[in-house]
Amino acid sequence: MEKFINQVVIILLMDSRSLEEIKKLRKKYEINQKELASRAGVSQSLIAKIEAGTVEPTYSKAQRIFQALEELREKQEPKAKEIMKTKIIFAHPKELVKEIIRQMKTKGISQMPVQDKGVILGIITEGLILKHIADYPEKLSHLTAEDVMGETPPIVSPKTGLKLLLELLKDYTIVLVAEKGHIQGIISKADVLGRIE
Repeated sequence: MEKFINQVVIILLMDSRSLEEIKKLRKKYEINQKELASRAGVSQSLIAKIEAGTVEPTYSKAQRIFQALEELREKQEPKAKEIMKTKIIFAHPKELVKEIIRQMKTKGISQMPVQDKGVILGIITEGLILKHIADYPEKLSHLTAEDVMGETPPIVSPKTGLKLLLELLKDYTIVLVAEKGHIQGIISKADVLGRIE
Protein backbone atom coordinates (compact mmCIF):
# COMPACT_ATOMS: atom_id res chain seq x y z
CA MET A 1 0.00 0.00 0.00
CA GLU A 2 2.81 2.41 0.94
CA LYS A 3 4.59 1.64 -2.36
CA PHE A 4 1.41 2.46 -4.30
CA ILE A 5 1.00 5.77 -2.41
CA ASN A 6 4.62 6.68 -3.20
CA GLN A 7 4.02 6.00 -6.92
CA VAL A 8 0.96 8.25 -6.85
CA VAL A 9 3.00 10.95 -5.09
CA ILE A 10 5.63 10.79 -7.85
CA ILE A 11 3.02 11.13 -10.62
CA LEU A 12 1.46 14.08 -8.77
CA LEU A 13 4.90 15.66 -8.38
CA MET A 14 5.43 15.45 -12.12
CA ASP A 15 2.03 16.94 -12.83
CA SER A 16 2.19 19.71 -10.25
CA ARG A 17 5.85 20.74 -10.37
CA SER A 18 7.66 22.26 -13.30
CA LEU A 19 11.00 20.89 -14.38
CA GLU A 20 12.54 23.95 -12.70
CA GLU A 21 11.92 22.18 -9.38
CA ILE A 22 14.55 19.55 -10.19
CA LYS A 23 17.45 21.94 -9.52
CA LYS A 24 15.83 23.31 -6.36
CA LEU A 25 15.20 19.80 -4.96
CA ARG A 26 18.67 18.57 -5.96
CA LYS A 27 20.24 21.44 -4.02
CA LYS A 28 17.92 20.91 -1.08
CA TYR A 29 19.08 17.27 -0.82
CA GLU A 30 22.70 18.42 -1.25
CA ILE A 31 23.68 16.29 -4.23
CA ASN A 32 25.36 17.31 -7.47
CA GLN A 33 24.14 16.71 -11.02
CA LYS A 34 26.34 13.64 -11.42
CA GLU A 35 24.91 11.98 -8.28
CA LEU A 36 21.33 12.71 -9.33
CA ALA A 37 22.00 11.39 -12.83
CA SER A 38 23.47 8.21 -11.37
CA ARG A 39 20.50 7.69 -9.03
CA ALA A 40 18.00 8.30 -11.86
CA GLY A 41 19.85 6.27 -14.48
CA VAL A 42 20.19 9.20 -16.89
CA SER A 43 23.17 11.19 -18.16
CA GLN A 44 24.64 14.12 -16.28
CA SER A 45 24.36 16.21 -19.44
CA LEU A 46 20.58 15.60 -19.48
CA ILE A 47 20.28 16.89 -15.90
CA ALA A 48 22.39 19.94 -16.84
CA LYS A 49 20.23 20.67 -19.90
CA ILE A 50 16.96 20.26 -17.94
CA GLU A 51 18.21 22.63 -15.24
CA ALA A 52 19.35 25.13 -17.88
CA GLY A 53 15.93 24.93 -19.52
CA THR A 54 17.35 23.93 -22.91
CA VAL A 55 15.71 20.49 -23.13
CA GLU A 56 12.52 18.80 -21.98
CA PRO A 57 13.01 15.14 -21.01
CA THR A 58 10.75 12.29 -22.05
CA TYR A 59 8.03 11.31 -19.57
CA SER A 60 9.91 8.14 -18.54
CA LYS A 61 13.19 10.03 -17.90
CA ALA A 62 11.41 12.77 -15.95
CA GLN A 63 9.67 10.04 -13.94
CA ARG A 64 13.03 8.42 -13.11
CA ILE A 65 14.47 11.77 -12.00
CA PHE A 66 11.49 12.55 -9.76
CA GLN A 67 11.61 8.97 -8.41
CA ALA A 68 15.26 9.49 -7.42
CA LEU A 69 14.40 12.81 -5.75
CA GLU A 70 11.47 11.21 -3.92
CA GLU A 71 13.73 8.44 -2.61
CA LEU A 72 16.14 11.09 -1.30
CA ARG A 73 13.25 12.87 0.44
CA GLU A 74 12.13 9.61 2.04
CA LYS A 75 15.64 8.92 3.34
CA GLN A 76 15.91 12.36 4.92
CA GLU A 77 12.41 12.81 6.33
CA PRO A 78 11.66 11.89 9.98
CA LYS A 79 10.20 8.43 10.51
CA ALA A 80 7.33 7.32 12.73
CA LYS A 81 9.73 5.76 15.26
CA GLU A 82 11.38 9.17 15.77
CA ILE A 83 8.07 11.03 16.21
CA MET A 84 5.91 8.59 18.21
CA LYS A 85 5.23 8.70 21.91
CA THR A 86 5.81 5.33 23.53
CA LYS A 87 3.60 5.83 26.58
CA ILE A 88 0.14 4.76 25.45
CA ILE A 89 -2.92 4.58 27.66
CA PHE A 90 -5.48 2.12 26.35
CA ALA A 91 -9.14 1.88 27.21
CA HIS A 92 -10.85 -1.50 27.55
CA PRO A 93 -14.10 -1.90 25.57
CA LYS A 94 -16.08 -2.56 28.80
CA GLU A 95 -14.51 0.33 30.71
CA LEU A 96 -16.99 2.96 31.86
CA VAL A 97 -16.82 6.30 30.04
CA LYS A 98 -16.83 8.09 33.41
CA GLU A 99 -13.56 6.32 34.27
CA ILE A 100 -12.11 7.15 30.84
CA ILE A 101 -13.00 10.85 31.34
CA ARG A 102 -11.22 10.76 34.72
CA GLN A 103 -8.09 9.25 33.11
CA MET A 104 -8.13 11.77 30.27
CA LYS A 105 -8.25 14.63 32.78
CA THR A 106 -5.51 13.14 34.97
CA LYS A 107 -3.16 12.35 32.09
CA GLY A 108 -3.95 15.48 30.04
CA ILE A 109 -4.95 13.53 26.93
CA SER A 110 -7.91 13.88 24.59
CA GLN A 111 -8.11 10.41 23.04
CA MET A 112 -7.42 6.77 23.85
CA PRO A 113 -7.18 3.69 21.64
CA VAL A 114 -9.57 0.92 22.69
CA GLN A 115 -7.81 -2.43 23.01
CA ASP A 116 -8.82 -5.93 24.04
CA LYS A 117 -6.32 -8.81 24.27
CA GLY A 118 -3.77 -6.94 22.18
CA VAL A 119 -6.23 -6.11 19.39
CA ILE A 120 -7.10 -2.47 18.62
CA LEU A 121 -10.89 -2.18 18.32
CA GLY A 122 -11.33 1.57 17.90
CA ILE A 123 -10.64 4.93 19.45
CA ILE A 124 -12.43 7.02 22.02
CA THR A 125 -12.07 10.81 21.86
CA GLU A 126 -13.38 13.78 23.81
CA GLY A 127 -15.52 14.67 20.79
CA LEU A 128 -17.15 11.23 20.64
CA ILE A 129 -17.81 11.29 24.39
CA LEU A 130 -19.41 14.75 24.19
CA LYS A 131 -21.59 13.69 21.26
CA HIS A 132 -22.92 10.64 23.13
CA ILE A 133 -23.50 12.64 26.33
CA ALA A 134 -25.41 15.27 24.32
CA ASP A 135 -27.51 12.61 22.58
CA TYR A 136 -28.11 10.38 25.63
CA PRO A 137 -27.41 12.38 28.83
CA GLU A 138 -29.39 9.93 30.96
CA LYS A 139 -27.10 7.03 29.96
CA LEU A 140 -23.79 8.60 31.05
CA SER A 141 -23.38 6.40 34.13
CA HIS A 142 -23.75 3.23 32.03
CA LEU A 143 -21.83 4.20 28.86
CA THR A 144 -18.76 2.07 28.10
CA ALA A 145 -15.88 2.60 25.67
CA GLU A 146 -17.44 0.24 23.11
CA ASP A 147 -20.64 2.32 23.18
CA VAL A 148 -18.90 5.51 22.10
CA MET A 149 -15.71 4.46 20.30
CA GLY A 150 -15.00 5.41 16.70
CA GLU A 151 -13.30 3.40 13.98
CA THR A 152 -9.82 1.97 14.43
CA PRO A 153 -7.09 4.51 13.64
CA PRO A 154 -4.48 3.66 10.99
CA ILE A 155 -1.59 1.46 12.11
CA VAL A 156 1.78 2.03 10.43
CA SER A 157 5.30 0.63 10.70
CA PRO A 158 8.06 2.46 12.60
CA LYS A 159 9.74 3.21 9.24
CA THR A 160 6.77 5.17 7.85
CA GLY A 161 7.83 8.65 6.74
CA LEU A 162 6.50 12.04 7.76
CA LYS A 163 4.77 12.72 4.42
CA LEU A 164 2.53 9.64 4.69
CA LEU A 165 1.83 10.41 8.37
CA LEU A 166 0.65 13.90 7.38
CA GLU A 167 -1.71 12.41 4.79
CA LEU A 168 -3.18 9.98 7.35
CA LEU A 169 -3.59 12.67 9.99
CA LYS A 170 -5.74 14.72 7.63
CA ASP A 171 -8.49 12.15 8.19
CA TYR A 172 -7.63 10.64 11.59
CA THR A 173 -6.89 12.15 15.00
CA ILE A 174 -4.07 9.69 15.73
CA VAL A 175 -1.92 7.07 14.04
CA LEU A 176 -0.67 4.00 15.89
CA VAL A 177 2.78 2.54 15.27
CA ALA A 178 3.21 -1.25 15.38
CA GLU A 179 5.97 -3.73 14.75
CA LYS A 180 5.33 -7.45 14.39
CA GLY A 181 1.74 -6.98 15.52
CA HIS A 182 2.62 -5.15 18.75
CA ILE A 183 1.70 -1.50 19.28
CA GLN A 184 4.92 0.44 19.93
CA GLY A 185 3.74 4.04 19.88
CA ILE A 186 1.14 6.66 19.13
CA ILE A 187 1.37 9.79 16.96
CA SER A 188 -1.02 12.74 17.19
CA LYS A 189 -1.31 15.81 14.97
CA ALA A 190 0.59 17.82 17.59
CA ASP A 191 3.49 15.33 17.51
CA VAL A 192 3.80 15.68 13.73
CA LEU A 193 3.44 19.47 13.70
CA GLY A 194 6.34 19.62 16.12
CA ARG A 195 8.59 17.97 13.50
CA ILE A 196 7.79 20.23 10.56
CA GLU A 197 10.61 22.61 9.67
